[in-house]
Amino acid sequence: MNVSAFPGDEEVCSEILDVGRRMYGKNFVAANDGNISCRVAPDVIWATPTGVSKGFMRAEELVKMRLDGSVLRSGPLLPSSEIKMHLRLYNENPGIMGVTHAHPPVCTSFAIAGIALDDSIYPEAMVNLGVVPCVHYEPPGSQGVPDSVAPYCNDYNAVLLANHGALTWGGSLMEAYFRLESMEHYATVLMYTGCVIGRANRLSEEQVRQVIDIRGRLGVASGGIPSRVSPVPVNVRDVVRNSPAEG
Repeated sequence: MNVSAFPGDEEVCSEILDVGRRMYGKNFVAANDGNISCRVAPDVIWATPTGVSKGFMRAEELVKMRLDGSVLRSGPLLPSSEIKMHLRLYNENPGIMGVTHAHPPVCTSFAIAGIALDDSIYPEAMVNLGVVPCVHYEPPGSQGVPDSVAPYCNDYNAVLLANHGALTWGGSLMEAYFRLESMEHYATVLMYTGCVIGRANRLSEEQVRQVIDIRGRLGVASGGIPSRVSPVPVNVRDVVRNSPAEG
């Protein structure tokens, strides 16, 4: 990526504070939960510090660091121990420009239950977010967390961390944040249709292919294919193989 395409320090710090307030205001985080980061150079990011509410951060508390983990600038607080999963995502996928981690209640409930968000009932979710796998449990802050998410960071846009919460990324910090919003919205729809109404009309494999075609035309090449679709006489392997958005 051209260096001129990267946002400046002041812009990024302002955006991180804005995203933190949004996350806190939507109840995606409680107390000092969650973390946010954004890339400002091929090997440099700004990130939120440990031990501070995302709804009440100040710019001087943010941490600037290299992708090898070395700190370039910080206030009185150190980076979160969970910064390792952010660093791994950036190192694995140079196209990632922003990452958010939070504990939205419905998404986190699915994560605790070990249930992926992968039902073919909601075209908007398939286009804007895609399938959200649930990765196996690792202790928060451990090296196991970045190791568990690394296999997904090129072909998907988000994961659920088992018994933990939600992790999203994107070509900008706002894209990563909007995927977090979409993720909680999708999880809420799945909860209502699955546990309250008790019924959902799944899209057929042909309808899923049409949605994936739309996603490809919008330039989104990641997100995966829903595993649960309405049974029709179409081979899902052919749907995936022939899709321009195949990941």
